[in-house]
Amino acid sequence: MDNPSKYLYCSQCNDKHHRNKTIDNRSKKLKGELNVRSTWELARDSIKSLKPCVHGGEVWNAEKKVSYNRNEIVDFSSSINPLGPSQKALEAIGKNLGSIQIYPDSNSEWLREAIATSFGEIGSNNVIVGNGSTELIYLFAETFLEKGEMALIPAPTFGEYEKAVKKAGGEPRHIKMTRNLGVEPNIFTRQIKDAKIVFLCNPNNPTSALIPHDTLIKIIEDALKHDVLLFLDEDFLEFVDEGKQVSLVDKISEFPNLFVLRSFTKVFGLTGLRIGYGIASEDTIEILSNAKTPWNVNCLAQVAALASLADKEHIKKSSQVVKTERAFLTQEIAQLKCFSQYPADANFILINIKKSGFTAAQLKEKMLQQGILIRDCSSFKGLDEHHIRVAVKSRQENERLLEAFRKNLGIKT
Repeated sequence: MDNPSKYLYCSQCNDKHHRNKTIDNRSKKLKGELNVRSTWELARDSIKSLKPCVHGGEVWNAEKKVSYNRNEIVDFSSSINPLGPSQKALEAIGKNLGSIQIYPDSNSEWLREAIATSFGEIGSNNVIVGNGSTELIYLFAETFLEKGEMALIPAPTFGEYEKAVKKAGGEPRHIKMTRNLGVEPNIFTRQIKDAKIVFLCNPNNPTSALIPHDTLIKIIEDALKHDVLLFLDEDFLEFVDEGKQVSLVDKISEFPNLFVLRSFTKVFGLTGLRIGYGIASEDTIEILSNAKTPWNVNCLAQVAALASLADKEHIKKSSQVVKTERAFLTQEIAQLKCFSQYPADANFILINIKKSGFTAAQLKEKMLQQGILIRDCSSFKGLDEHHIRVAVKSRQENERLLEAFRKNLGIKT
């Protein structure tokens, strides 16, 4: 019988690399003798085809490519409140640092009650809190999709819907948007009967366009007739001008098939703390709560979210800044004749740059050399290699973006 110890130390040397190679050879020999299957073979089929989604906010990788550190890079690739989080939220975090030695409230009771109160017409049993809104996307798909069941998803839209469906074993079916990147209700309703879930984002990411209220209602009504669930992502709705904001939170009692997603990442600026929430019927929330991971939201995120909800003045000021700066940025981009922008309702703008002669990847690289990170949108289904997305930020930052655009486009100022 072989002596196991001889595979740990070479008789000729004590070199670490030599020892590791010997151990690796021994492992391969054992696998061959025992016909051991690889971990890839042991993985679920629905997992093997998964690839990471491409997202904005790649400052951690961007700083490796340029002379700027991540604090010097101006990130236009992620669409976050340009004013950052509420000062009251930061103070709440500081006051509660001692809480990290105990488990957080697994059900986020206080925060759910505060969220319900902020809407006025729902109860805490209509609310679930997640580790970022993305966790709730995956939880929803995992809870309701059986293997092989189909989900309707617009193209282009947020990539995590498709990945969540695939991870759950479902089949995503993409519905191409209109030429102007709008949602055509008749295309959805013709295919709804074959689906289990419909995913919609309002305003949509990356188009920044609101779905007309009548269109949403028509799709939800048709979905309800066929026992189809509708997952409505309103993460960016708070950036929309107040007169245009039409949330469907108040429709959950009318439509038991409706789930509305919201986030503390975007307008509240708690991006790194990872916290979001969903609103739906009590039955929907109960089954999702039973399926979620325990202690999924940390204690600092919960207290920061509570403080953020209470700071109405910060949200009011943020909304005004976004409204003013979106108008400014839209007007200035319109002067760049080789750019063609889509109408924006949220705090970001989608731009077709084909006439510039650059691809999105090329322009992204050139902008990064000037310390500016933009979103290459070629990873979105339904968009080609000539689309970029930029966030609406402060006046100083927006002017820096425009200056860099002009420089790369050879426009003299």
